[in-house]
Amino acid sequence: MKLLRRRTTVSLDDRLDALAEAADLADGRLAPVAVAGARSVVARAGVRRSLSVDHTAVALAGATGSGKSSLFNLLSGTTLATVGVTRPTTSAAQAALWEGTGAGPLLDWLEISRRHEVDAGASDDAVTGGWASGEVPGLVLLDLPDHDSIEAAHRLEVDRLVELVDLLVWVLDPQKYADAAVHDRYLRPLSRHRDVTVVVLNQIDRLSPAAVERCLADLRRLLDEDGLAGVPLVAVSARTGEGVDELRSLLASRVANRRSWAARLAADVGTASDALALASSGAGLHDGESIMAGTDLYAGGPGPGSGSGLGGGPAFGAVRDAGASATGPIEVAAPPEVSLDGLAGPLTGALSEAAGVPVVVAAVAKSHRHRSVAATGWPPTRWIRRLRPDPLRRLRLGLPAPSATRGAAGSATPEGAGPVGRTSIPATSAVQRSRMDTAVRETAGTASEGLPEPWAAAVRQAARARADELEDGLDRAVATTSLGASGRPAWWRAAGLAQWLVLLVALSGALWLLGLIAMDYLRLPRPYMPTVGELPWPTLLLLGGVLLGLVIALLCRVAAWLGGRRRARRASRALRASVGQVAREFVLDPVGEELTRYRRFAEVIAVARGASR
Repeated sequence: MKLLRRRTTVSLDDRLDALAEAADLADGRLAPVAVAGARSVVARAGVRRSLSVDHTAVALAGATGSGKSSLFNLLSGTTLATVGVTRPTTSAAQAALWEGTGAGPLLDWLEISRRHEVDAGASDDAVTGGWASGEVPGLVLLDLPDHDSIEAAHRLEVDRLVELVDLLVWVLDPQKYADAAVHDRYLRPLSRHRDVTVVVLNQIDRLSPAAVERCLADLRRLLDEDGLAGVPLVAVSARTGEGVDELRSLLASRVANRRSWAARLAADVGTASDALALASSGAGLHDGESIMAGTDLYAGGPGPGSGSGLGGGPAFGAVRDAGASATGPIEVAAPPEVSLDGLAGPLTGALSEAAGVPVVVAAVAKSHRHRSVAATGWPPTRWIRRLRPDPLRRLRLGLPAPSATRGAAGSATPEGAGPVGRTSIPATSAVQRSRMDTAVRETAGTASEGLPEPWAAAVRQAARARADELEDGLDRAVATTSLGASGRPAWWRAAGLAQWLVLLVALSGALWLLGLIAMDYLRLPRPYMPTVGELPWPTLLLLGGVLLGLVIALLCRVAAWLGGRRRARRASRALRASVGQVAREFVLDPVGEELTRYRRFAEVIAVARGASR
C-alpha cells in the first residue's frame, strides 16, 4: 500500500526566515531595490508582530470626492472626518478605535496622532449607523488622505500607510472607478494582497439599479485584470446607507478573525519574494541593469516613514509587467548540475602553460642529466660540467625549501610558512595570458550555463575576482612545489666509484709505461714485461681504463636521460597538482560558492513564496 506524504503549508515565520536568507544570498548579485525591499518586509514584520495582534488597522483609501470620509463617519457613528466633494479635505490620517486599550504602540508605529475612542453605546442608533456595542472590539479604522490629492504630502502619507495597515478598503465612485491612478499605482501592484483587500463602490444612489449592475460588472472585470479576482466588491451609498450593513458585517468578520495582520505580512512576503524572483530571472534586463533599478520600493528602509512607493511604479508593478499576473508567477530556474572537477582539467592545462610548467619540467630533466654527468662522468673532464649553471637554479628553483613544514607533496607552502621569493621563469607572454584569460572565461561560461543572467554574471565575476593575483599565485605554487630533483640516486655513487677505479687503473698503466720509458732512456735493463697475448699489461691498463671510463660515462648518460624523463614526469604531475590547487582556490572555489549560493537561493525563495513542502 502506497502512503502519500501530506503536504504542509509553510508558516509565516518560516517564510520570513527564508525571505531574510534569500535577501542575504542575493545581496550584491540582484537589483539592490529588490534586496532592500525584502529586508524591509522582514524588518517591518518583526515590528508588527511585536505590537498588538488583538487590534486590526483598517484603512479607508480613495480619491477626492469618492465619499471616503462620509463612509468613515457612517461606519464610526461620528462626524470626525470633514466631508468635501471637489477638493481634498483630509490632510492627515485619523483613527477611530473600538476598545482601543493597548493600541497605542500600534498607532505610534503608524504615526497616527489624531485618535478617537468610539463610545460603542453612543452609536447604537440607526441615525449614526455605527457598530453595536462589542461588535468590533479591536477595530482601528483609519481615514486616509486622498491618494490623488494635489498636495504631495497627502499622497506620500497614503503611500506610507498603504504599506503598513492590516486591511485595505478602497473606496471608488461611479465616475472614477476605472481611473488608472488607482489601478496602476495601487490595485494592480497589490495583486498578492487579495486576502487583505476590500473594494467598495460608493455613491450608488446616483445610479439606476441597471447602471449599478453594469458598473459592478465592469469594475469586477478591471479587478480581475489587476490580479484581484475574488476580492470582495461591495456596492454602498454613504448618503442613504444602502449596502453599508454588508460592508459592516464583512469588516466585523475580518476584525473578529484577528488574522488580517498575518495575512498582510504573508502577502508582503510574497510580493517581496516575487520581486526577488523577477530580479533573479533577469527579465527586463537592459545593459546589465534590472528593470527595477531606479524604482523606490522600500527605498527609505523599514521604518514607518520610509514610504514604500507602492503606488509609484515599484518592483511590484515590475512583476506584473513581466507577466507574472497574466501567466503565473515567475519561476526561479532550477540550479544546473555542474561538476567542477570536470572543469578543472582544461583550466589547469591553460594555467600550467601560463605558469611556465613546460619550462620547469624541461629544466628538471636537464638538471637531472647535468648533475648525473657531474657525478658519474669521467673524472678528468667532469669538472668542466661543474662550470655550467644548474638549469633549475638558473630558474631559482630547487633551492633549499623554507623551514616550515610542508603539506602534501606537490602542494604550495601553507599560509604562514614564510615568504617565498619569485622565480626566474620567463614572464607570461601575451599569448599565454590571453589563453589563460580565455580558459577562465570558458570555465565560468560552462559553469554558469543555464543560470539566469544576474547569477551567471555573478559566476563570471567570481571567476575573475582574483585575476590580478593569479600570476603571483601560480609563480608561488611553482616555487614551493617539491620537484623531487634534489635526490641523488644510489647508482650515481657506484658509478662514480667505478669511474675512479678505472681512472686508477688507467693511471697505473700510464705510470708503468712512463717507468719503462724512463728505464729505456737511462739504458737500464728492461724488466720482465707480462703480456696479454701480444699486448703489454701497461698498455692494456692504460687503454682499458680510458675506454672503460668512456663506456661507463656513456652508459651513465643513457641512464641519466631515462632518469631525467622519469623525474620530469613526476615533476609535471606535482606541478599540475599545485597549479590545479591554485585554479581551485582562485577560480573554481569562488565559482562553486556562487553556484551553491544560487542553489540555496532557489530553495529559500520557493519557501518564501509559500510553496508547500
